[in-house]
Amino acid sequence: MSTSDFLENKTLDHNLGTTAFVSPTLTALVLFTADPTDAYIVANEVDTTVDDTAYVRQTIEWNAAAGGVAANTNAETFPAVVFGTGGVPYTVTHFGITDSLTYQGGNLLYHGPLDAPVLRNAGVPLIFGAGSIKITQT
Repeated sequence: MSTSDFLENKTLDHNLGTTAFVSPTLTALVLFTADPTDAYIVANEVDTTVDDTAYVRQTIEWNAAAGGVAANTNAETFPAVVFGTGGVPYTVTHFGITDSLTYQGGNLLYHGPLDAPVLRNAGVPLIFGAGSIKITQT
């Protein structure tokens, strides 16, 4: 799990009294076909690299952190894949947490690789169970 450049800078500014950081009003789970990196390569988000017309970011809620770890409170379900013209199965390798539901919008907060890449085919949803997405602060 990595922290984005955006969040690293905002956290430093906030903790050192330079500029207050206001908590996001929501967080969204995002899928990537390649590492978005700390700098946030938006082109790696699913919809720009494949033709999955059903893809939408998912709102994600969190348990209060304990022992430096926060986990998602509910199952997060991405709808079954629907291919547009020319769409083919694709592989999701990374996930991210952003502060916006808007496609390629907002700021990346955290990101990381999936435990194993997931091949997405038409008609199959992708489900992350409650507690399966963990953000660790060390």
